[in-house]
Amino acid sequence: MMSSLLKEIRPIIKILSKNSKFSLKFTPISQPIQSCLNPCSKYLQIQNPLRVLQFCAFSANSSKFPEYEMPSVTWGVVQGRKEKLVSKVIICDFLKSLGIVPDELENLELPSAVEVMRERVEFLQKLGLSIDDINEYPLMLGCSVRKNMIPVLGYLEKIGIQRSKLGEFVRNYPQVLHASVVVELAPVIKFLRGLDVEKQDIGYVLQKYPELLGFKLEGTMSTSVAYLVSIGVNPRDIGPMVTQYPYFLGMRVGTMIKPLVDYLVSLGLPKKILARMLEKRAYILGYDLEETVKPNVDCLISFGIRKEELPLVIAQYPQILGLPLKAKLSSQQYFFNLKLKIDPEGFAQVIAKMPQIVSLHQHVIMKPVDFLLGRGIPSADVAKMVVKCPQLVALRVELMKNSYYYFKSEMGRPLKELVEFPEYFTYSLESRIKPRYQRLQSKGIRYSLNWFLNCSDQRFQERLEGDFIETETTGPTFCMGGKLHLPSSEILSDEEEESDNEVLYRRTVSL
Repeated sequence: MMSSLLKEIRPIIKILSKNSKFSLKFTPISQPIQSCLNPCSKYLQIQNPLRVLQFCAFSANSSKFPEYEMPSVTWGVVQGRKEKLVSKVIICDFLKSLGIVPDELENLELPSAVEVMRERVEFLQKLGLSIDDINEYPLMLGCSVRKNMIPVLGYLEKIGIQRSKLGEFVRNYPQVLHASVVVELAPVIKFLRGLDVEKQDIGYVLQKYPELLGFKLEGTMSTSVAYLVSIGVNPRDIGPMVTQYPYFLGMRVGTMIKPLVDYLVSLGLPKKILARMLEKRAYILGYDLEETVKPNVDCLISFGIRKEELPLVIAQYPQILGLPLKAKLSSQQYFFNLKLKIDPEGFAQVIAKMPQIVSLHQHVIMKPVDFLLGRGIPSADVAKMVVKCPQLVALRVELMKNSYYYFKSEMGRPLKELVEFPEYFTYSLESRIKPRYQRLQSKGIRYSLNWFLNCSDQRFQERLEGDFIETETTGPTFCMGGKLHLPSSEILSDEEEESDNEVLYRRTVSL
C-alpha cells in the first residue's frame, strides 16, 4: 500500500520542486488505526492520501524560529556561549565593584559563579596581596584555589620559603601560580641542588630571584653554568655563586657573560685569575659592559692609571668596575690634594697600589694621617708615606699606637726609618715585629726594618743562620691591598666608636 502511495505522490513532488513559488508543507497525519483483524496494522492507515500535500505560497517575511533552523547540538553550543557571556559580564561587574580592572581577563576562562571568584580574591588577600597587586597581574584570578594556588604555595613552603613570605613571593612572581609542581617547579629545585646549592639556601635563592622557577633547564641556566666552568670556575663553587648572585643563571652567554669575560681578558687579566674573582664575587657578572665597565676603565686611565696596572687594580678591587667611578675619583683626588698635599700623579700611584681608597670615607683617612702628624712627622713626609704605602690610611689608630710605642721605647729607632719604611705599621706587632726583633737582639744584629720584616718566616730563618749578612737588594715588594691581619687581642679601646663605613671598608680590605 505504501509503495503504491509513493508512486502516486513522487510525480507531484517533482513538479512542485521545480516551481520556486511554492513550498511544501506536510499536514499532520492522523493516528494509525490498529485493527486486530488486519495483519498489516503496523502500517499507517491514511484516508485520501492526496490530501497530504497542501500548496501554500512562499513568504519571505514568515516567522522563523532559530531552534528549528539549526541542529539541536549547534543550538546547545550557542545557548551555552550566551550563558557564559552573561556569567562573564556578572563576574566582571563584581570585580569592578572591588576595584579590579578586568580588561586582561577578556580571553580568559572565568568561573561561572561569583562565589568562586570571590573565594579566589579573598584567598589572595589573605595571602597578603592588595587590590593593586592583583591589578598588576590580574591573570592570577584565572587560577583555581584548590587546583593551582594551594598545591603551588604548599610546595614553596616545603622547599624553605616561610609562610609569612609567600605573599611577597607571589607579588614578585605571580606567574608561579600557573606552574605545575611536578612538571615545572620540582625539576628546577633538583637542578639547583645538583649545582651544590645547600638545601637550606634554596628558599633564600628563590626569594632573591623567583624567576628561576620559570626557566627551562636545557636553556639559559645550563649554558651559563657550562660556560663559567669552561673558563676555569670550579664546579664546586657554582653553588655558592648561585647563592650569592643567582641572577647569572638567567643571563645569556653570547650577549652578556662572554663579552664581559672577553673584555676583561683583553685588559690583561688571566682567565684563571678572572675565574677566582668570579667565584668570590659573582655579582661582577651583573655589571653592564657598555654602560659601566668600559667607561670606568677609561676613567681609570684618564686619572693616570697605566694600562699595564689595570689588571692588578681590578684584581685587588673588582667592585671598582661597577662604581660611579668618575665622581668618586674626582672627589678623592681633590681631597688628597687639599688635605694631604698629594698631587694628581701621586694620587694615581695611590690608586694603583690600593684602589679601595676610592670608596673610603674621608674622615676615616684622616685618622691615621692625624696620628702621624701628631708624632712630629712633617706633612711632606706623611704624604710620601701614604704614596708609598696607601694601606696606612685604612689602619686602625689603636694598632698604630701600639706599634709606634714599641718602635720608640723598645727599638729606640729614629722616625726617619718609619718614613723610609711605612709598611712597618701594617705588620702584626705580636706575631711578627716582637719575635723577630727579639731574635735579632739575642744575636746582636741590627739591621733595617725592611730587611727583617719584609720576608717570609723561612727566609728570615735562613738570614739568621747565614754566615754573613746579605746586603739589601731590591727584594720582593710589599703587596699593597693584601690581607690585613688585625688580631682582636691587640686592639685597644678607642674614645670614638668606629662608624659603619670603617667597619665595612676594613672587611672589604681584608678579603
